Amino acid sequence: MWLVTLLLLYSLQEVHSEDVGSTRLYFVNASLQRLTYSSSVGVSLPCPAGGTPTAILRWYLATGDDIYDVPHIRHVHANGTLQLYPFSPSAFNSYIHDNDYFCTAENQAGKIRSPNIRVKAVFREPYTVRVADQRSMRGNVAVFKCLIPTAVQEYVSVVSWERDTVSIIPANRFFLTSFGALYISDVQKEDALSTYRCITKHKYSGETRQSNGARLSVMDPTESSPSILDSFLAGEVRAGLSVELPCIAAGYPSPTVRWLKDGRPLPSDAHWTRRLTGLTISDLRQEDSGSYACEVTNSFGSKEVSGALYVIDPLRVTLSPKSLKTGISSTLFFTCAVEGSPEYTVAWYRNTDPIIPDQHISIQGPHNDTLQITAAQKSHSGAYQCFASRKGHTAQDFSIILLEDGTPRIVSSFSERVVAPGEPFSLMCGAKGAPPPSITWTLDDEPVVRDSAYKTSQYTLSDGLTVSHVNVSSPAIRDGGVYRCAARNSAGSAEYQARINVRGSPRIREMRDITAVAGRNTFITCRVIGYPYYSIKWFKDGMLLPDNHRQVVYENGTLRLSDVQKGMDEGTYLCSTVHVTVKVPPLIQPFDIPSTSVGKLMYIACVVSSGDMPIRITWHKDGQLIVPGSASGVGIETKEFMSSLQISKVTLKHNGNYTCIASNAAATVSWERQLIVTVPPRFVVQPNNQDGIYGKAGVLNCSVEGYPPPKVMWKHQYHTVPLTGRIQIMGNGSLLIRHVLEDDRGYYLCQASNGVGSDISKSMVLTVKIPAMITSHPNTTMAIKGQVKELNCTARGEQPIIIRWERGDTVIDAERNPRYSITINKKGDEVISTLKLKPAERGDSVFFSCHAINSYGEGRGLIQLTVQEPPDPPELEVREVKDRSMNLRWIQRFDGNSIITSYDIEYKNKSDTWDHKYTTRNISPTNNQANIVELHPACVYSIRMYSFNKIGRSQPSKELTISTEEAQPDGPPMDVILQPMTSQSIRVTWRAPRKELQNGVIRGYQIGYRENGPGSNGQYSIVEMKATGDSEVYTLDNLKKFAQYGVVVQAFNRAGTGPSSTEINATTLEDVPSQPPQNVRAISVTSDEAVITWAEPPRLTLHGVLKGYRVVFWSLFPDGEWGEMQNITNNSSNVLYIQTREDLPGPPAGIKAVPSSPSSVVVSWLPPHKPNGVIRKYTIYCSSPGSGQPAPSEYETNPEMLFYRITHLTRGKQYLIWAAAVTTAGRGNISEKVTVEPAGKAPAKILSFGGTVTTPWMKEICLPCSSVGEPTPTFKWTKDSEYTAIPVTVDGQRQILSNGSLVLRSVKAEDSGYYTCTATNTLGFDTIIVNLLVQVPPDQPRLTVSTTSTSSITLAWIPGDNGGSSIRGFVLQYSVDNTEEWRDVFITSTERSFRLDNLRCGTWYKVKLAAKNSVGSGRISEIIEAKTHGREPAFNKEQPLLTHINSTHAGLNLQGWTSGGCPITALLLDFRPKGTWAWQSLKANATAQLFLSELREATWYELKMKACNSAGCGNQSSQFATTDYDGSTIPPINSAQEDRDDVKKLFSIGSPVILVTLGVALLFIIRKKRKEKRLKRLRECFLFCVLSSKNNRSMDTPVKGPPQGPRLHIDIPRVQLLIEDKEGIKQIGEDKAAAPVTDSEFSQSVNPQSFCTGVSLHHPALIQNTGPLIDMSDIRPGTNPVSRKSVKSAHSSRNRYSSQWTLSRPGQSQSTASARTLTSDWRTMGSHGITATESDSYSASLSQDTDKGRNSMVSTESASSTYEELARAYEHAKLEEHLQHAKFTITECFISDSSSDQMTTGTNDPADSMTSLSTPSETGLCRFTASPPKPQDYDRGRPTNVAVPIPHRANKSEFCNLPLYMKTDPFFRKQAELHDPCPAVPPREASIRSLAQRAYHTQGRHMTLDPSKQQALTLGHSGLASLGVSSGTATLPQRTLTMPSSNPAATASTSSTSSNPTGSSTKMGGSRDSLLENSSSALGRLQKQGVGAYSKSYTLV
Repeated sequence: MWLVTLLLLYSLQEVHSEDVGSTRLYFVNASLQRLTYSSSVGVSLPCPAGGTPTAILRWYLATGDDIYDVPHIRHVHANGTLQLYPFSPSAFNSYIHDNDYFCTAENQAGKIRSPNIRVKAVFREPYTVRVADQRSMRGNVAVFKCLIPTAVQEYVSVVSWERDTVSIIPANRFFLTSFGALYISDVQKEDALSTYRCITKHKYSGETRQSNGARLSVMDPTESSPSILDSFLAGEVRAGLSVELPCIAAGYPSPTVRWLKDGRPLPSDAHWTRRLTGLTISDLRQEDSGSYACEVTNSFGSKEVSGALYVIDPLRVTLSPKSLKTGISSTLFFTCAVEGSPEYTVAWYRNTDPIIPDQHISIQGPHNDTLQITAAQKSHSGAYQCFASRKGHTAQDFSIILLEDGTPRIVSSFSERVVAPGEPFSLMCGAKGAPPPSITWTLDDEPVVRDSAYKTSQYTLSDGLTVSHVNVSSPAIRDGGVYRCAARNSAGSAEYQARINVRGSPRIREMRDITAVAGRNTFITCRVIGYPYYSIKWFKDGMLLPDNHRQVVYENGTLRLSDVQKGMDEGTYLCSTVHVTVKVPPLIQPFDIPSTSVGKLMYIACVVSSGDMPIRITWHKDGQLIVPGSASGVGIETKEFMSSLQISKVTLKHNGNYTCIASNAAATVSWERQLIVTVPPRFVVQPNNQDGIYGKAGVLNCSVEGYPPPKVMWKHQYHTVPLTGRIQIMGNGSLLIRHVLEDDRGYYLCQASNGVGSDISKSMVLTVKIPAMITSHPNTTMAIKGQVKELNCTARGEQPIIIRWERGDTVIDAERNPRYSITINKKGDEVISTLKLKPAERGDSVFFSCHAINSYGEGRGLIQLTVQEPPDPPELEVREVKDRSMNLRWIQRFDGNSIITSYDIEYKNKSDTWDHKYTTRNISPTNNQANIVELHPACVYSIRMYSFNKIGRSQPSKELTISTEEAQPDGPPMDVILQPMTSQSIRVTWRAPRKELQNGVIRGYQIGYRENGPGSNGQYSIVEMKATGDSEVYTLDNLKKFAQYGVVVQAFNRAGTGPSSTEINATTLEDVPSQPPQNVRAISVTSDEAVITWAEPPRLTLHGVLKGYRVVFWSLFPDGEWGEMQNITNNSSNVLYIQTREDLPGPPAGIKAVPSSPSSVVVSWLPPHKPNGVIRKYTIYCSSPGSGQPAPSEYETNPEMLFYRITHLTRGKQYLIWAAAVTTAGRGNISEKVTVEPAGKAPAKILSFGGTVTTPWMKEICLPCSSVGEPTPTFKWTKDSEYTAIPVTVDGQRQILSNGSLVLRSVKAEDSGYYTCTATNTLGFDTIIVNLLVQVPPDQPRLTVSTTSTSSITLAWIPGDNGGSSIRGFVLQYSVDNTEEWRDVFITSTERSFRLDNLRCGTWYKVKLAAKNSVGSGRISEIIEAKTHGREPAFNKEQPLLTHINSTHAGLNLQGWTSGGCPITALLLDFRPKGTWAWQSLKANATAQLFLSELREATWYELKMKACNSAGCGNQSSQFATTDYDGSTIPPINSAQEDRDDVKKLFSIGSPVILVTLGVALLFIIRKKRKEKRLKRLRECFLFCVLSSKNNRSMDTPVKGPPQGPRLHIDIPRVQLLIEDKEGIKQIGEDKAAAPVTDSEFSQSVNPQSFCTGVSLHHPALIQNTGPLIDMSDIRPGTNPVSRKSVKSAHSSRNRYSSQWTLSRPGQSQSTASARTLTSDWRTMGSHGITATESDSYSASLSQDTDKGRNSMVSTESASSTYEELARAYEHAKLEEHLQHAKFTITECFISDSSSDQMTTGTNDPADSMTSLSTPSETGLCRFTASPPKPQDYDRGRPTNVAVPIPHRANKSEFCNLPLYMKTDPFFRKQAELHDPCPAVPPREASIRSLAQRAYHTQGRHMTLDPSKQQALTLGHSGLASLGVSSGTATLPQRTLTMPSSNPAATASTSSTSSNPTGSSTKMGGSRDSLLENSSSALGRLQKQGVGAYSKSYTLV
């Protein structure tokens, strides 16, 4: 019951306080509170508020007035952006351009407003900045200040200072302060030579100004007291910023400065920095506020300056709660938490309106920071904002409140029930409301009082659900009745009731009288207790109820009285005894109030027509009680049941709603009507004609009154005035135009009406006056010095207009100054004034202004005139002169009011004229210095300079004369050689620089050396030595051991140091490590193992290549003796294990105790997680809590037992059970205690434990599920699938034991999953879940080549699936491409790349990779090939082969050989005189020149040269002739004679070759014939031996132990035959091309029992020479590839699988004419030996991309010869696969190296496997496609359940004449139960399969076997070829086999074998892609799939 109650409670939870949902409001940039902009630019101001969904954005003035659009002045865009357009000064309107704005955002959530934003427009004002001249003593500080006019000081700031037109960069003695002053410290005399200017910039207009040039007067120091040059004042700064308090003083001696804060010396702090400029305080904090004083003192006096600093924290506001959804009538509290400066004011807003306290709202707190709303109403919903303000800064936060109807509602309750006396029950009632309600309980209308009988509780959950319980622990009959729960809050109440019946004799509880209200329904409950009761009857006045339609008696005894009538229903009702009293409420007779007019009389009567007396009648007006009297003008007359309202003179104030309220003891009723007093409209103020000024506000008066209030309508030019933000109708009817425009002029009509009387109207005329304004003038203009310049101004407005010109602040009087003339022109309503300057001068570069004036206003236009001229010449000076260059510096005094565009510098030799000058042109104007380079040392030059602007070139500067200096060396030392001497020294040798580059006498050398290892700083250490001569030597000592150093050498002379040599690297010699391994630790791993670990010594202390470690360890015995000392040496860090002592075990990991009988229980437990040793036993403890026994009973069990039965217990008694493990160290911690009670009949309980079980694949695993119970439980195992649980089927792999355990054999990856064991009996069930994780070898990694070099290959890989076990490492194998000598490299699991070093240059390598995990090694990756860089040597054809030749010597140019990137290792030369046979050989050094000596004079020679490296050899041949003894050359040899000699040589060489070739061909033919005869005898003998064998053996029983007997390899072209004998293995021949097997070895004398006991014919693909290879890259061992298709990775590399044919013979006990088997198994190659797999768990995924991983394809020529041999193998593959009628297409052939992967052979029995490791002998691959005939091409009249080759019944004499493939036919066997006389193939070989279970279901040439007819079967012989070997293709003889129809054993054998699932026949492969399919499974799939696609791809190797 409690569980049901709890579930019901949580199912009804709802959110109480939550986010308002997806509707929300937000601020984008609430910190924007001030915006200043330029009037000439304008500004766009996006609304800083927003909302989701899209909120309505509106702008207001701070006064609350709406924003209206003013054309070309102000506009609010649809997206809420406020646009203020550029305007002229005359259009300025403070209401628009200098005011406070705010923006609001409104949506369903509410309405919020941004803080006020001060928007201010700044005009373009004329101003000038000045710098005053200053005086300072030498060594003191000078202060320059930029004097900015006060009017623009707020907007103009100093951006830089110039010294002689060059910008001053703060450094050394020059400082720029944050407030724009320039400080010059340590003033020197040369500072007086410069002029100083400040550059300012207007923040908003961007205009820059340059001040006048100020001078500094420098005086010699004189003793004086300090004087303050610059100081600070009081101010406020925001926290977090920095402030600079200047304090600069002058005096002599220089004064010292001391800072004080609040009268105390300033303490040292990191954020107080004392500088020359004063005190800088960074990252201001509140505690930095205070009074600061600066004291300056010297020996002649002191001065002090002080000021107060106030650090103001920015205000931050947090309003909580942030959002709230609650109910009406709730009490809300808002807290506005303000952080920052303490002095602030708080204002509250709701939906942007200020909150005014009333009866619901109160604002509390010292700062008004708390808002309380009591009895909240629906209207209180919305957005609440709290604003905190201080001195213009405002911060705010807001909260969204949603108020809903919070009336309580019952959401969960109890139902009616029946209980027995003493049976406890609990009632639960859950209610929700806002605020959360309280719940009370009543029983039969009597409150339930909490006492010993009733327990009540109540609590509220976090979601607002209030839950109340009533618990009755021992109910009696009196506790029955109607229980009612009532939920109440301030919003209302809700109730729920239900009857609880307590069994017992019925009775009626005492009842109370009730009072009913007439006209309403009343319910009377009969308070009956006891149960059962059969009926409840009601009586009134002795009459059984009901007696009319208004009375209803319900089954639960409740009486309902509908529409209660006083006379009829009042009285005594009998259930017990109930008296009902009926009261009649008053009834008001309806009345209406007619409309009236002012001054009339009014009488209103309110009559009550019925109701119990007394009745009280009152009157209200508009909700307020009416007090009669003269003040109200109302009189009231009231009688017993009526009241009248009298108004003697009606006025407008009597308008309103009047309510008559009548009340008595039964109820209160009311009737309300409205009194309307009408007054016709009349003018209070009539409209009159008036003027409006353009751009100003205007009001058109039209004030009216009347009732109802008149509606005023304005018309302009007979059209209704559109009311916009700019034009509005005021409350009194007047028209407000906030911004008068010219279009507003004209006639206006004011019309008023209210429906009383006739309308009134009055017209007027508005005249718009235009103030004078400048409409057109240039802002800036240019003039050329000396030319005439005109300035124009255009003005408009009301005439007359006066225009005045000013120059700066001076009015221009053209009559007194003849340089100026002013002309006035009128054009329409515009006035154009022109000011002419004759001519323009430099001093005219000032501001001119034109002023337009009329009676309504004034406009101004500001014009900046700039007079331009060529610049003044620069002042040039020489700063530095060097050997080949000079540095010049110049000052540009005046740029001619035009930007300097460039500078030109001219220089020449002193003695030359300027006509021979050198010029450096177009020097950047941003530079004030330049370097003149490429000068000659010790030379005299003359220099001058020009400056340019766009006006022209300046005059030349003053001419300067300079002399260059001596130069430093230009060349580095030569032939620098490094030679390591010891582990700490290197010898350096070199020669001096070239003479022409020394530039003087070399006085010495600097040797710089640095370490180039990791961690070095890269800095050179310098040693210096004096020069001793042309060759030098120096030894660097005290170097680091085994470290690489780079060395450079420099020469120096008197002028300096020359360039350094190229850095040469050398490494000091190795030395022994100087430190031992670090962090040596021994850590206990388990109870008997510890691990020793250490870290490599620091790299700097290895001093060489680390070769390994030596670990020394020994034992220390208790008697103090030491054990034998041992040491371990390894090449890398090793881990050693040592034994530790045992410890106390941990508690058992789990424990269960279940009853098994009335006196016994069974306890089971899990071993401890931490055994800490060998568990010796377990102790089980049993205790009964109330038995009084002092100690529990103990039971012991051996450690192998994990359960125990405790007997002799008492039924119905509870016992505590626990257990503990025991080791030699003692008893461990106890398990948790469980309680159990023996019982007679026990529900099923499982003793075993669930959890996770991990096992390697191909193992047998038992999942326990032991259980107890009475009756005995039954078991059911299921396995979870994706959608449901599938029952576990019992088969050869799965078995459920009698104890419920599930045994899984040869587990695979698909066996992983969740297994559920359910034990069930009639009393209950129990379940455990076991998560089985099967670990398999990892998948093959994806291996790629990253980079290669001449000696290394860098490999990278991506690991495949880890198989469920973490990868422990990788095994990398590599070999040279043309060898099979593989080398292994073990790589740690964390590596993803590896570099193979020390490889041969220019060599191809094969590489493969496999991953290892705890299960074993996974699949080997695809073999990839990579080649190191380099190629074979080649001779450069452009190089001469012979350098010189004389009569006896010839010089060879060996330098002409190019190495190809690999060093040349050998150079071989063969030469001979032409016409001779013998060659003379010579080996040479490739790096030296070679001379051939002792040559014959005047002789022609043939020369052959061969240069070899690791990549190959290159050849070069030539002919040369020695000279005669006198040096003359000889003619060429006669060609005819040469031809004859060649023929002789060819004949002498060719004759022996031809004879040898003929002999070899003859031997080959003879050998081939003998081979054919041997094969024929072999086949005959083989079949005879097979049939005559007497040793019977089940064909699926593997032979244990190693195979015995001889093992013969005989090559049929591209097909190998493997014959084995169980008695032993003997290798007969090694030559696979022709095995040397003699006839005697196959004679009839050979004992067939010992020789032909087991025969396997292996498909050639098994040894990777020939046969089909199928791309099975989708398959992993132990998995079902069909189920893994969905998770197949995008990359799938190729793997090789082989098909194997197996020949075996039937058992010995059967007849010789027994059936044969021929099966095909798919085998997969693993990385370690052979892994047995079930052939039916694979699906061949036939890829079309078998071998694209190869790097290159071979040429067509090289592939053609191999193709014929492969084609022959392909024909045999067709034959062996019985696919003659299939369509075969060879798709591609190429030559490649076969992998030497080890192969994995799968069988049905895991023990029946073979290991075959073979080496490929030839590199050929062909791919072909097989398209077998479709099933519909067969004889449709016959069944297709079996499709196999059909032989005839042959006798023994015929067996040896049969072809080999026929001797394996299964229809040789007579009976299915016969055994094979030859033993099965040993585990090393393939297992035997029954061909009867397989049939290729698409075989067109097969006959179909009909078991019912049992007819003779024949095998067609068309398409079969002879097996004999010929020079062409291999063929098999054509045979026709018949079977006698009298013996149907073969058919029965086939059927029984196929249908027997547990017999000797093993389950065959069920793969869709197998070449031979199981007959029954193939037929099923054929029926399901229909025809399908039958084309498959194979690869023939």
